[in-house]
Formats: sequence, structure tokens, C-alpha cells
Amino acid sequence: MRRLSRVVGLTLVVVGLGILGALEAQEPKRGGRVVLGMGVEPENLDTIRMASAPAAMVSEHITQTLFTVDLQGNIVPELVESYEVSEDGRVWTLRLRRGITFHDGTPFNAEAVKFNLDRFLDPESKAPFRFLIARITDVEVLDEYTVRLTTDQPFAPMLAHLSHSFIGMLSPTAVQELGSGIETNPVGTGHFKMKTWTRGESILLERNPDYWEAGLPYLDEVMFRFIPEDAARVVALEAGEVHAIMRVPPADIPRLEADPDIEVLKVPSVRTIYIGFNNQKAPFTDVRVRRALNYCVDKEALVEFVLEGVGRVSDAPFSPGIFGYSPMTPYEYDPERAKELLAEAGYPDGFKVNLYHPTGRYLMDAAIAEAVQAQLKECGVEAELITLEWATYLATLRKPPEEAVHDMYLLGWGCVTNDADYCLYPLFHSGEWPPVGWHLSYYKNEEVDRLLDEARVTPDPERRAALYKRVIEIIWNDAPWLFLYSEVQVNAVRKGVQGLIHHPREYILATEAWLEQP
Repeated sequence: MRRLSRVVGLTLVVVGLGILGALEAQEPKRGGRVVLGMGVEPENLDTIRMASAPAAMVSEHITQTLFTVDLQGNIVPELVESYEVSEDGRVWTLRLRRGITFHDGTPFNAEAVKFNLDRFLDPESKAPFRFLIARITDVEVLDEYTVRLTTDQPFAPMLAHLSHSFIGMLSPTAVQELGSGIETNPVGTGHFKMKTWTRGESILLERNPDYWEAGLPYLDEVMFRFIPEDAARVVALEAGEVHAIMRVPPADIPRLEADPDIEVLKVPSVRTIYIGFNNQKAPFTDVRVRRALNYCVDKEALVEFVLEGVGRVSDAPFSPGIFGYSPMTPYEYDPERAKELLAEAGYPDGFKVNLYHPTGRYLMDAAIAEAVQAQLKECGVEAELITLEWATYLATLRKPPEEAVHDMYLLGWGCVTNDADYCLYPLFHSGEWPPVGWHLSYYKNEEVDRLLDEARVTPDPERRAALYKRVIEIIWNDAPWLFLYSEVQVNAVRKGVQGLIHHPREYILATEAWLEQP
């Protein structure tokens, strides 16, 4: 059923692209290498320490999760065969698929699941996404292929969270033998095995000959090339050096669409782009300043002129279509109102701040930072742009507030579980400030904390939705972020490669891909 769900979901995406006939007319061929162009290099590939979609995209080829989310947003079993939940919602019994081994020959069984979940939950591991399953109080092996999870209270988003790439299963043997080396040599149950990682250049994976789903994978190898510059990625695609790229610059879309050897894909995304304020540092301790900057930036102009329409102005802290979404009225572009608020807050002449941002990680991210910088200057705010390599960028931002160097930072968050808990809890609950989690804005509101805690343990969907609606209202009013826009994925693929999965989680997956002429 998992495979069926994924293929059906893929078909729905492909129909919209008008190439379904090509997929139906040909039988998959075996062999060859597909090369995927990425904007940034993964920070590491130890599933419990990963922190970004680029890392997850590579990892999805190597490791697998207990559950997964298909292209239609359905949570479906992956390494789990079936499950039951107790009437009180606190006990989850998982029955695992049999006959699966990790790449090093270690059996995938209940002991392996317990090892991985215990490692993820261990405070000493310092897993940045521990919040995903922190409600689990006990992981018990019932027999070789049955695991029982017990939570302290009912935990509504359990299955959604167990589908997260950062809870991918790794070989217990490899983790124990390699230690920190598992970060660059992950050993999973997936379609492909790690072959080489050339820092700053590429990651090369090779076919797993013992993969458990019959017939897969078709490819011999998958390579991920790291090409930070947008123009360079496009040139590499046009030259045939890569088969597919992510984040096509909007200005290049018409030219690529006119190329008979290239297909441009606009794919739904669950990612919201924002600029976070350091809420524990002046001037952003004053809500009037935070609101002022939201009025100062013309989000419609960013979407229309920088992204050339490939985006949607935010009306909530996360994208539509996700459970718990509740739209608000966007902050309109009103620089005069912004200046009034700054004057009221004691900054009639503005102030100076830094604005950290990545390049190549999100669509037109550097250009967006420059445009925001220019607009802020019109309101008297001088923002110094600071650009860092991706892994360094994340490490720099993820500091406790007393060590933080950022005033503002541009980041994106993909709500990959399709549940508001993942969109709100890690980014706005004060218990998730670093070094525990990823709440890099250091915002704290006791009512928000209480409502988010309640929503996590409320089984009734209508009640949960009402709680999230109230949370969104408070956050929107407190403005801990400069709310920007939701992304649309723009990828491009050369003709001759089939079966690539362009997932709303912001992945290109080659797990079922094949080449017409390998």
C-alpha cells in the first residue's frame, strides 16, 4: 500500500506537467547515474543531528522512517507494517516489516527501532528535533518485530512526527562502531548506500543490491552536486552536467521552458520564508519596533519583482493546506506607519542592525535579503548583510540567547508533517530556545506556551484547530518575525530521466528514477 500511495501521488503531480504519457509508454531501464544539482551542502547525515531539508533529501535515499508522508499528504507505513493505538491515546503498538537489513547486514527489527528512538530521546544526544517525540516515556520491545511506545499524555501528532526524515533508522552496529563518523557515513535500509562524500563538491551514492522492495532501485548511482550560485546551476543543467536542479531563478524560467530538452516544474511547497528578530535584544524587545518593520517591507513587491510571482505573501506563520492553518490580515506596506511606530518606540532616526542570510539555500535568498535591506533603509533602519556558508550559518544562529550574535536572520521552515504542531511548537514555544531546539527568535509568551502544550495532547481535531487559531492570532499581533512569503518549488529536469519524485517536502527523490538511455 505504501508503494501504491506514492505512485498515485506522483501521477497526480505528473499529470499537471503534461508528461504522463511518456511515463506510461516506457518500461523502466536499469543502470546509469543521475546527477542532482543542489544549492547547499548537507551539514551532516546523522539523522538525529540533521537540521535542514538538503540533508534530509540526501538522507531519504539512504535511510527510511517508520512512517512516511506521500505526495497527497497521507501518512502511510514505511518500515512499519501495521499499528494500533490504545483507547486513551497513550500506547502505540507498531508491527514492523520483516526481512529487512541495514546496508551493513545488521537486521532491522524491534531492537533496532528501540536503539534509534532511545538515542533520539536521550538528552545527552542533544538532538535538535527531540521535541518531535519527546512525549514518549518508554520504548519497549515486545518481540522481534513488535515495538510498544508509551507517552506521558495522548500525543495527537505522533504518526506525523514519526514520518519525519530526522527519525530515519540507522544501523545500531554502525552507530556504535563509527561514533561521530556516522555523520558522514550513514548506514540505513534505503535504496542507496553511501559511496563517497567529497566536501564542497558532491555526495555519491550507490545502489543497494539488497533493497527490500522488489525491483528497486533502477539506477546504479545517484550523485548530489553542490552548486550554490543560481546561474551556475542553470548552466550545469543546460550543459547536461546535471539531470535536475532545484530553485530555478524566475528570470531563467522562460528560457528553460523554451528548451525542448528541459522540463520546468512548479511544485507545491510547505515552506514559509521569514526574517526572525532577536526578541531578547533591543530594539526588538519592543513590539512596536517589530510591527514597524513588518509595515516597512513591501512583501507584495518581493513576490512580484524578486520572485517574479513564484510565491505567496504570508498571512500566517505557515502555509495554507496544513492542519491548523488560520489566515490573518497581512501587514500592509505602510512606511509612514512604520516610521510613526519607530518614533513612538524611541527610534525616530532609526537604528543599525545586522541581518544574517544564506545564499543558494532558498529561492533567490540573497536577492531577497538585499531587497529587504533597501526597503528597511527607507524607514531609517540600516541593516548590515552577513552571508555565511550553510552549515556555518546554522551553527552560528543556533546559540542560546546570551551567546547570540544575530539581530535578524533570514530562514525558511518547511512544515513537513502537515501538522501545525511542527510549524509552531519548535519556533514559538519558549522551551525550544537553543541549545535545546530551533527557536532562534527567543520569543516568549506564556499564553502561547500554554496553548501549544494543550494542543499537543488534545485528540479532538476541532479543539486543536481552535487552539492553533488563537496561537496564530497572538503570534501575528506580537510579530516576533518579519513575515514574508510561502515558497513555490521551481525545479527543472532534462529529458531522458524519468520517475523523479518532486516532493512537497522540498525533495527531489531518485529512489524510483531511471534513465531512458543508461
